[in-house]
Amino acid sequence: MLREDTVFGPIFSRRLGSSLGINLLPQKGKICNFDCVYCECGWNKDGLGDTALPSAQDVRMALETKLAACAAAGTPIDSITFSGDGEPTLNPAFSEIIDLTLSLRDRFYPKARVSVLSNATRCGRPGVFEALKKVDNAILKLDAPTDAQAALVNRPSGEYHVEEVVENLLRFEGAFVLQTMFLKGPSWATEDWVEGWMEIVRKIRPREIMVYTIDRETPLSGLGKYTVEKMRSLVQPLIDEGFTVQIKG
Repeated sequence: MLREDTVFGPIFSRRLGSSLGINLLPQKGKICNFDCVYCECGWNKDGLGDTALPSAQDVRMALETKLAACAAAGTPIDSITFSGDGEPTLNPAFSEIIDLTLSLRDRFYPKARVSVLSNATRCGRPGVFEALKKVDNAILKLDAPTDAQAALVNRPSGEYHVEEVVENLLRFEGAFVLQTMFLKGPSWATEDWVEGWMEIVRKIRPREIMVYTIDRETPLSGLGKYTVEKMRSLVQPLIDEGFTVQIKG
């Protein structure tokens, strides 16, 4: 599922509607500090053929061209979404690119939201944090409540500590969307796993929670997909407490 272009789509997103994608990573490769067992882009080791990152000017030219064409054609865009082949905040020009994207959005599609899908590992960096605070939807991942469980699902490279991520998420003061993958199996989304995750949710209090399950082929075989009904039953305590929870199967 590697994208070929810096700007791609728009495509239909289960969570964001008509979404124009921006890939700040190699056009024919993958760079990520996670190696998630469910990643639709495959394993990191299989995406090493291209390591060139687009510059801010590359993104500006590609995005302006695409937005102008979509506007001329009357193509609806609900979200301009940073996703692509890995972790978008790894691009060193991320902050500058957010600013130019907001400017182009205001020019061509002022009603569209700017969204960033991030694994939240770099929220502690000043430039990244300020940039994420500017967008409409900072959609930040937390799949597991402990380091050991994150190692099973996300397979982070280098130092990764859930406690540190939680402290950085608290800095948003609720102005973000929490994104969590639920996987069916003996090692994932067990009762203690979900309970621990819900305790973190109660602490960081995101404005919205996106709970979803696998929708495409995964690099690790044997992963199970939850039904919407089962996921709803797992997060029902949060719903009862007044949290806004979006559930996608």
